[in-house]
This record gives sequence, C-alpha cells and structure tokens, in this order.
Amino acid sequence: QVQLVESGGGLVQPGETLRLSCAASGFTLDYYGIGWFRQAPGQEREGVSCISSSDGSTYYADSVKGRFTISRDNAKNTVYLQMNSLKPEDTAVYYCATSWTPGCAVVGEGIYDYWGQGTQVTVSS
Repeated sequence: QVQLVESGGGLVQPGETLRLSCAASGFTLDYYGIGWFRQAPGQEREGVSCISSSDGSTYYADSVKGRFTISRDNAKNTVYLQMNSLKPEDTAVYYCATSWTPGCAVVGEGIYDYWGQGTQVTVSS
C-alpha cells in the first residue's frame, strides 16, 4: 500500500526552525519527484518546494527562498523540508506529494498523485 506520512510539525516562535519529514512506504521514492505544499486557513493550497529525482534539482516558492531547504535521503526513503527563520505567515498544514514523473513543479498539482495527510505548522509568539 502506497503511503506518505509527514511529521515534524509543531508550534514555534518567529525566527525558529523546524524540519519536516515525509516518509514513504509501499514504494521507493528514488524514481519520483517530491513536492511540499501548504494550506493556510481560508486559502488555497500552494506549492512550497520540490525536488526532482532525475538530477536532484530543487525549486522553491519565492516566499520561502533562502529560508527553506528541501532534501532527500533515498536510503531512508524520506524527503525533508528544513524550515529556518520561520514567520507567522508560514503557518499552515504542510503536505508532501509524489510526482508520477522524475521531475517536479512548485506551481500546479497536476503531476502529483499521492499525498500525505499533512502536518500542522504554527508560527506564533
């Protein structure tokens, strides 16, 4: 059974850090692009970052560029999202998703087929 499980969310103060994990089971992440998305209350889900499997290229939304870093550990079948210098506007439920191709995209969800259940990130003082 294909499954993605996010973890690592929580409540932090502005300026602090979190590392989200996206662990896969039932399939190997090696061959697929992985995206991180987020959805804040009352807003549409938006792309945050993604990493391709073909060449490891990474992409970021402008709002997180320079603060977030995506990486993958194929041995652990896990993708990470390191989030530094968190801001209140980063508050959202964060989801990971697998692309059905080796590539990935930050804009658009059309290439993503499997999604995790999400993990809550709250940034507040």
